[in-house]
Amino acid sequence: MMKQYGTVLVVDDSPAILTTARICLEDVFARVITISSPDTIIATLREEHVDVVLLDMNFTHGLNSGREGMIWLSAIHRLFPDLPVVLVTAYADVRLAVRGLKNGAVDFVTKPWDNDELIRTLKDAIDGTREMVSLDELEQRHIRMVVDKCHGNMSKAAELLGITRQTLYKKYRP
Repeated sequence: MMKQYGTVLVVDDSPAILTTARICLEDVFARVITISSPDTIIATLREEHVDVVLLDMNFTHGLNSGREGMIWLSAIHRLFPDLPVVLVTAYADVRLAVRGLKNGAVDFVTKPWDNDELIRTLKDAIDGTREMVSLDELEQRHIRMVVDKCHGNMSKAAELLGITRQTLYKKYRP
């Protein structure tokens, strides 16, 4: 049995994502609290001891700007400044992820996530022993991950990243 890593709060509007997260995390974390509406985040954080929040970036069907996630990230940090928040999004958008990091998130993961990577990211957030990396290095890791997921298809990777192929070729360092 793995070490129990405190309590994680998962906030996502998708019941399937909440179920998947619970199954993935329940053997590692002492408690996994799932909520489907961001409107209850603050009340939940006031009632429960939470060690890390896994926060979706988008809650309104059809919107993928990440604006809602940024608003909730700001609200969490205003009231609970030391609580680590990991952002999760279905859209591989480096600019959005960097903006989240600049606004106080400790990390981000993209859907669909790799279970081991998600667990490692949440553990690192709790442990606070994460290595500090530059935004350039974080961008490079994300670009490499997207290119790998696209099996080297640079056109598809550029589309997912929201940049031109020419820009991707300039930024990509294998």
